[in-house]
Amino acid sequence: MHTGLRITAFAAALAATFGTAYGVGTGMDPIVADGAAPHDGHGEPDGPREPTPRPAESGGHGGHESTPPGGLQISEGGYTLDLATSRVTAGRRTELRFTVRDASGAAVTAYRREHDKELHLVLASRDLVTYRHLHPTRAADGTWSTPVDLPAAGGYRVFADFTPAGEDAENLTLGADLAASGRYQPARLPAPNGTARTDGYEVELDGSLRTGKASELKLKVSRDGEPVGDLQPYLGAYGHLVALRSGDLAYLHVHPNGEPGDGTTRPGPEISFTATAPSDGTYRLFLDFRHQGEVRTAAFTVRAGSATGAAPGATPGADPSATPEHTDGHGH
Repeated sequence: MHTGLRITAFAAALAATFGTAYGVGTGMDPIVADGAAPHDGHGEPDGPREPTPRPAESGGHGGHESTPPGGLQISEGGYTLDLATSRVTAGRRTELRFTVRDASGAAVTAYRREHDKELHLVLASRDLVTYRHLHPTRAADGTWSTPVDLPAAGGYRVFADFTPAGEDAENLTLGADLAASGRYQPARLPAPNGTARTDGYEVELDGSLRTGKASELKLKVSRDGEPVGDLQPYLGAYGHLVALRSGDLAYLHVHPNGEPGDGTTRPGPEISFTATAPSDGTYRLFLDFRHQGEVRTAAFTVRAGSATGAAPGATPGADPSATPEHTDGHGH
């Protein structure tokens, strides 16, 4: 697996009069503790083929993107994300349903499998405190569905990450707004941090996220003070990293350097990524990794720009309310 970098962004703040998002780390800096249903790994390990990298250029002095990132939009390249479920009730399990439609309005039913799945669904709160990496199920008519449970009210963004079938088809990430009704309590973005703790694991971030320039990010996983050297493949790799830019939730999907079985990539404790930030700003990084049959998520806040990476003196810690969710669309 070569390094694959996909950057998609999307615009628009959700005008939810009732909204805040459920937290994977309310107020404290790092983590996402997996208290919800863990991924059971049904064919999950992120599969064989890396998506086509998308350009993400910046002047490097404030982040003027010369190529508008695709994904600040609900439609791109002749395809549209048709979100049938645009509103849910906080604290109530709901079936999220959507369809990808082509230029003629017909539902798309043929996809290229990437990382063992036809489509990856990422759901994040507007305050970047809640994160879900979901794998919905597609019906024969092209309708996708997956159960979601958002315990707090607020504005969320749904990202459909896919490649239509076809030799010349390109990878797309389309975005749509989702609202969860209920009592609104805003959450503060956790402070920049270099260490995250989740479910008994500690993950250390080494490296800086740079604007307009590729840089290496290394994440080291340990448990009870001991390095974890037997990570298990998850969706074809030992780890997956998603970054969301604070403010507009620009979507940065980074894939690791190397893959299991390539003769050089070790199963931990370090997982290496190469990434380029499309602009200056604050980003929330979400690392998914699998160990002892369960997928866990560690979260970091970093700044890209003239002062990059985790802020000096950031205090590592964990938020006991953090509960990321991993599911294959069957509620596991």
